[in-house]
Amino acid sequence: MSEPQFSPGLAGVVAGKSGVGLVNGTDGILLYRGYRVEDLAEHCTFEEVAHLLLKGKLPNREELSAFDAELKARRALPAGILALLRTLPTKTHPMAALQSAVAALSGFYPAPDAADRAASWEGILRLTASMPTIVAAFHRIRQGKDVVDPDLTQGMAGDFLTMLNGEKPTDKAARLFDVCLVLHAEHGFNASTFTGRVVGSSLADIYASMSAAVGSLSGPLHGGANEEVLVQLKEIPNAEAAPAWFDHMIETKQKVMGLGHRVYKVKDPRAGILQRMASDLFSTEGSTPLYDIAHAIEQRAAVKVGPKGVWPNVDFYSGLVYQKLGLTVDLFTPIFAIARIAGWSAHWMEQMEDNRIYRPDCIYTGPNDLTVPAIDAR
Repeated sequence: MSEPQFSPGLAGVVAGKSGVGLVNGTDGILLYRGYRVEDLAEHCTFEEVAHLLLKGKLPNREELSAFDAELKARRALPAGILALLRTLPTKTHPMAALQSAVAALSGFYPAPDAADRAASWEGILRLTASMPTIVAAFHRIRQGKDVVDPDLTQGMAGDFLTMLNGEKPTDKAARLFDVCLVLHAEHGFNASTFTGRVVGSSLADIYASMSAAVGSLSGPLHGGANEEVLVQLKEIPNAEAAPAWFDHMIETKQKVMGLGHRVYKVKDPRAGILQRMASDLFSTEGSTPLYDIAHAIEQRAAVKVGPKGVWPNVDFYSGLVYQKLGLTVDLFTPIFAIARIAGWSAHWMEQMEDNRIYRPDCIYTGPNDLTVPAIDAR
């Protein structure tokens, strides 16, 4: 009998079929239901992309208006969720606050039967609409500021920045943030999406499944990477010192955050869009030394590790853009979740269509046939 094959991290293992998104790491292509992410980022709002992912098609004007109205009707939070957020210590990471609130929403809008499509769809709309409100509300609560109610005259991106900062953003800032949401909305069978599908496969409800996905995203090897990018960039005094710093990291086999990807062997297409956005933003709003340092690292990396398929991923430049928009570092990953709820939910619905609970095997490496000794002999 042949030894079963083991693939750490399920690398190369096909765990399902999906029509939601395609990640072609060899050619650097990312598709949302057949559309290139670059095209969607240029021509669509996040609401349009969410409709595409959740309903399978880009909306026409009437469909977009109806979908937008459904989301706006659900942006506000129940008083009980605000009370929950106020009970959390102010040092709580926003991802922990978000995960707690997502799970708690099931108490206010129950959808216990995962097979109940109407109730589950209501949950998906509720989560898509209210996650930005949760993140913004907790941020203001921990700062000792009043919570800002949703402004239903704005799109989701602009309203989030308003609820977060207490003032309406410029059109350019709102559009820039909207593009960021589009870029993060879907990415195939990544860790958090797979987590949501695994939990959903047990027929756990949409809130439990999405709360688990938020937890998966919080890890520094997944959504938390863009926070770590800025931490590392701040270690480098200037752009001139970046090449030597990078060489040292490679020689000592330390991880450079924001470089490399499990799938992409060329530059992440989202990283290229974010780099151009960052360059445009800094040209009008003033540059930052961190961008110059990041660019110097990318140039050095192209020579040293580019031939090995190690290139910037989406996290490498996203944090620089968020920071320039005035967002604190610990909000970067919650913003990721605000966008990715669309992709997570699309995959969750797909899982429900032909569900089978995930139950992989493992290779046992422990002892066999031990005898239990008497308690006095242990």
